[in-house]
Amino acid sequence: MTTLRIQLLHQLRLFFIALQFFTRIPIPAWVGFDAAWLHQASRYFPAVGWVVGAVSASVYIAAAQWWPNAIAILLSMIAGILLTGAFHEDGFADVCDGFGGGMTAQRTLDIMKDSRVGAYGAIGIFLMLLSKFALLFSLPLVLVVPALLIAHPLSRLLSCSLIWLLSYARDEGKAKPLAQHMSSNEFGLACLTVIIPAGAILLWQPVVVERLLPALVLMLMAAFWMARLFVRKVGGYTGDCLGAVQQVTEVAFYLGLLAHPVASAVV
Repeated sequence: MTTLRIQLLHQLRLFFIALQFFTRIPIPAWVGFDAAWLHQASRYFPAVGWVVGAVSASVYIAAAQWWPNAIAILLSMIAGILLTGAFHEDGFADVCDGFGGGMTAQRTLDIMKDSRVGAYGAIGIFLMLLSKFALLFSLPLVLVVPALLIAHPLSRLLSCSLIWLLSYARDEGKAKPLAQHMSSNEFGLACLTVIIPAGAILLWQPVVVERLLPALVLMLMAAFWMARLFVRKVGGYTGDCLGAVQQVTEVAFYLGLLAHPVASAVV
């Protein structure tokens, strides 16, 4: 087996490891397992977003043939949650509980580690899901599918930026085996897994391009604000923080796609 083929096979193996970690999709038996691969697989976290986005978009397209748009969007959201096991939604809820109820860094981390969902988490996840539904329902029909396809990998790329730039905030946790640090080369590869397919989608649906800038700006602002909050409150990121960034920046993307000047009322 040539060196190039071995390297490509290893990259494919890392993608499957990431897919197994972040979704409930079974992976081929030949992939195997090595603890070191978990750390290396973080570069394909955004690529998993393409799988989640593709499944969500496919369910939406199929459901829209039979039911009203609202039902198609709801079924699409359910499909995404079932596919990932609500992995990122759970992280967002934990962050809401921890940062809402924790007065100190240690108390915040302890609350996030608790498997129970408190009032902050329940209210937060309800509003998050409601926001996704309202924003997707408000989008022009032509934008729903490209929005789903692009938002999932791009929001996961911004989660990766925390791994790349910040330190892990505690010694144990569900994200630490996957990613304690990401090199610039790994983050660059993660960027390529998003940029190249996204470019193809923009060529397919150029109508998205004119709405893309506010969507990207809002995503970056949300990720930057959350990163500063995490550093100030707990000194870095946790696995729950990664999930929270993914959820918030996904919503920010949909919000940006809807952004347009509102005509002033004439008195």
